[in-house]
Amino acid sequence: MQQILDAILSNDATSEDYAAIKLPESYRAVTLHKDEEQMFAGLDSRDKDPRKSLHLDDVALPELGPGEALVAVMASAVNYNTVWSSIFEPVSTFNFLERYGRLSPLTKRHDLPYHVVGSDLAGVVLRTGAGVNAWKPGDEVVAHCLSVELESPDGHNDTMMDPEQRIWGFETNFGGLAQLALVKTNQLLPKPKHLTWEEAASPGLVNSTAYRQLVSRNGAGMKQGDNVLIWGASGGLGSYATQYALAGGATPICVVSSAQKAEICRAMGAEAIIDRSAEGYKFWKDENTQDPREWKRLGSKIREFTGGEDVDIVFEHPGRETFGASVYVTRKGGTIVTCASTSGYMHQYDNRYLWMSLKRIVGSHFANYREAFEANRLIAKGKIHPTLSKVYSLEETGQAALDVHHNKHQGKVGVLCLAPEEGLGVRDEEFRAQHVDAINRFRNV
Repeated sequence: MQQILDAILSNDATSEDYAAIKLPESYRAVTLHKDEEQMFAGLDSRDKDPRKSLHLDDVALPELGPGEALVAVMASAVNYNTVWSSIFEPVSTFNFLERYGRLSPLTKRHDLPYHVVGSDLAGVVLRTGAGVNAWKPGDEVVAHCLSVELESPDGHNDTMMDPEQRIWGFETNFGGLAQLALVKTNQLLPKPKHLTWEEAASPGLVNSTAYRQLVSRNGAGMKQGDNVLIWGASGGLGSYATQYALAGGATPICVVSSAQKAEICRAMGAEAIIDRSAEGYKFWKDENTQDPREWKRLGSKIREFTGGEDVDIVFEHPGRETFGASVYVTRKGGTIVTCASTSGYMHQYDNRYLWMSLKRIVGSHFANYREAFEANRLIAKGKIHPTLSKVYSLEETGQAALDVHHNKHQGKVGVLCLAPEEGLGVRDEEFRAQHVDAINRFRNV
């Protein structure tokens, strides 16, 4: 492993040098153990502690298959799917691995008694499998997390429609929270040259998700002048949605949960900000009953920012807690686009406000390869910036996941894998200098 790291840190190793490095038989990885699936049985979700379920183990190097790449991971990041994995909700991810393992002899590699998690990475290609022409050893890359088979016609218009679509590192094994990772080469994208390893690793999943959900024709298709309500506007997803709204000529109405998070939104350039804690919104009277008066109060607050207009788009991801309010405050003919349910999957809303006002609910899940490419391109061009706030070591991944689980983080939290320290990997210092304040704004709040 040290030879791999030395080659990366040298900055002058050739593709031939990387190809000549002898690969280790094992590597360190953050794992879940199948025999611990029931360790949190009976506990409330919030009481489940990822520090107890996430382990740092030595695992065997997987066999490299056709169309795949083995990547030396310099840095990764924690997403909410890592939290779901670590608390075995809504189901154990070993169910995903077992199902994937039945697909073919090659996918059987993924069905193991341990699961290497993580759906982001920035690193260097070490090996490519048969049939790969676009990538070679030594290429500096980031990876998006869409894993597809593309043996069905359904996936050839939009790869997210592939019946065998999966999220790498969540529904597949050999994820990015590790020293090495196994990916399909159609997951690879060029690493933005002005970013450090940890900065480059942090946008992948959430940036692509926000792009499809808000910008793409497969999502809300945002246009100039739209009013966009963004829940959790300083968080992992919301921080990118806020940037896309601002960059695209829309007006983000940013909903946050503290004054500190409101300041982050202002630092991004947003002006319409609702601190839901300060305003005291309580959309549920009790566990079974919502309060429409609170929906109306939120709608009135939004119109104070928009000159009396309702929102064209709601960027939804909290789910159960906010969905009724989201449907209510959307303008007639507007769109509620949802990609997650971090507060609960069983959404409830008053359908009169949907059908009689011709509103649309659009489901959005990650992004296809083209959307991920476009989202990464905008990062590389300095139009959209990483929202990295804190970096952990690989050994501290459990704590990082706990912080995300309890919403103690801002933006994204990164994890150093092979990188021995922060700040490495920048290849274009001049371009970085033009954007360094924006790159660091989540660190400075």
